[in-house]
Amino acid sequence: MESLQNELSWKQFMTKADLQQAVTETLKPLKGRFTPGFAGLKLGATGAVYNEAIALMEAFARPLWGLIPHASGGGESDLWPMYIQGIIHGTDPDHAEYWGDFGTKDQRMVEQSVLGLGLALAPHQIWDPLDDQQKDRLYRWLNQINLVDRSNPNNWLMFTVLVNIGFKKVGLPYNQEIMDKYLDTIDTYYLSDGWYSDGNTDQRDYYIPFAMHFYSLIYAQLMGEDDPERATRYKERAVLFAQEFMYWFAEDGSSIPFGRSMTYRFAQVSFWSALVYADVQPFPLGVMKGIIMRHLRWWFEQPIFTSDGILSVGYAYPNLIMGESYNAPGSPYWSFKAFLILALPDEHPFWQVEEEALPELKPLHAQPHARMTICRPEGNKHVIAYGSGQMANFEMAHTAAKYSKFAYSTLFGFSVPKGYYGLVQGAYDSTLALSECDEHYRVRRYCEEFRIEEQVVYSRWLPWQDVEVRTWIIPAGMWHVRIHQIRNGRNLDVAEGGFAIQPPKDLGISDEDMIVSVENGVSAHMPWGISGIVNLEGFGEAQMIYPDPNTNLLKPRTMIPTLSNRLLAGEHWLSSAVFGATYCEQNVVHWTTPPIVERDPEGRITVRDSKSSIIYYSADITKELETYVASSN
Repeated sequence: MESLQNELSWKQFMTKADLQQAVTETLKPLKGRFTPGFAGLKLGATGAVYNEAIALMEAFARPLWGLIPHASGGGESDLWPMYIQGIIHGTDPDHAEYWGDFGTKDQRMVEQSVLGLGLALAPHQIWDPLDDQQKDRLYRWLNQINLVDRSNPNNWLMFTVLVNIGFKKVGLPYNQEIMDKYLDTIDTYYLSDGWYSDGNTDQRDYYIPFAMHFYSLIYAQLMGEDDPERATRYKERAVLFAQEFMYWFAEDGSSIPFGRSMTYRFAQVSFWSALVYADVQPFPLGVMKGIIMRHLRWWFEQPIFTSDGILSVGYAYPNLIMGESYNAPGSPYWSFKAFLILALPDEHPFWQVEEEALPELKPLHAQPHARMTICRPEGNKHVIAYGSGQMANFEMAHTAAKYSKFAYSTLFGFSVPKGYYGLVQGAYDSTLALSECDEHYRVRRYCEEFRIEEQVVYSRWLPWQDVEVRTWIIPAGMWHVRIHQIRNGRNLDVAEGGFAIQPPKDLGISDEDMIVSVENGVSAHMPWGISGIVNLEGFGEAQMIYPDPNTNLLKPRTMIPTLSNRLLAGEHWLSSAVFGATYCEQNVVHWTTPPIVERDPEGRITVRDSKSSIIYYSADITKELETYVASSN
């Protein structure tokens, strides 16, 4: 039997029928995976921080993010009889597969939200088939979410709101007071320009579009008549956010890999689906359709399904290394949030309009709330985010790699460590790694200070208490310049990594055949891209590092152009120019002309391109440093 990937490779994602078939075909392999009582799905043997029973329930619930809009928009699926049995048994305290009681924050609250959505959007599938006793049991089990004391709130507050919306839509008792309280709390997370924070945290990742905005747009559509003031506010914020979030997408449909929960994959586009669902049009409908359809095409071209058709944990291929502690085998089906758009009726203009390309966007765009500057050096072909000051409010695997690298790219992705001994295990792309000359490396994690501008992204960070690093990232088209001022109270080995790039795939071409070495630099030239790095000041050796496999999110094998040196205790300046672009003859020429950094004794820094045009100028960087030191003391 051909893999599901091959079966769907011809899909063009042009029509509603295409998306409906994508849902039914990708969920078909689940049919033989139900537990005996149908209240769980056994999709794999790996674990998560919650117990296996909850993981089975999660796997049961998450495909409903696709099935419910599919049913609401008129779609049929032979999975529904099994899902009804699962709901009946999962909410029956006397059944062996009862989903259980809880009184504190619990993973089951996350999964309850889609059942609330089901009551609102597809009661004919989830509610009407139940008898009175079964309905009462479902209500009692779901109503536990109203009895939980929510500490450390974030986007989870919206799960309670969705459940109560479902109750209201089918005429059940609902808790208006708790909805108002939680929605008021969500409002305190709003920053401006469409941006939220996800609770009390410095992270600005995909949870803003596929959680904060996604749920609030569902609320706006379902509760617009009951609560027009909030609905209007949520739509206005979403319009502002769309102007910003547009910058995260490339013309091929890919989006910047960044942050946690990357295994939710095409949920990245669910914000755009929610906009259309809520009848919000910050851009022409054809532009929004293009974003959604190209994104789905891009994802369904990746090997994200296992050989037996199960959506894997991973990003562009199955990969447990980059997963989170809360990623169980069924977790990736949150991707199906993207299919909210299937709730639209057949006659909706979205299904009739022709796709349009991305609009022309600025080559450099600072997003201070996101704490990054977005660079589009080749138009819409390649998107790079230069970041500073991001950090999640809890420790997850590879936090520094997911939030604190210098650059994140749609073309090259980013890498996570497989281990922490040496450059090969560490896979230190797009970062500066430092060790006490013992092969145990540290990188930028928390930023003591940061600044986001179009011309420069700045940070001050402390890998050790007696080691201070100040980093300036200056975008320069397909190049970017990194300048580090290091004050170290101990001897250090340093390694500056460029973008990770996939090596040759063919037997007849060796990795070394594709390496181009120049004075003070090294690069890899592949048909799918060019990645290189050049020493401008302070580094010694330029070499190609071959990190452990399965460390990069986009490609299982990569190579990283890297500069290195040993620094004695003291003060040092390091500068490098990093190149990342698609492959073409013009870009091959660009690689040979790196930017120039000039630093004079008075502390002025000038960055020029190869034609001597000034890209960045700091009138007195020494004065800036003194100011920062004074403020930190």
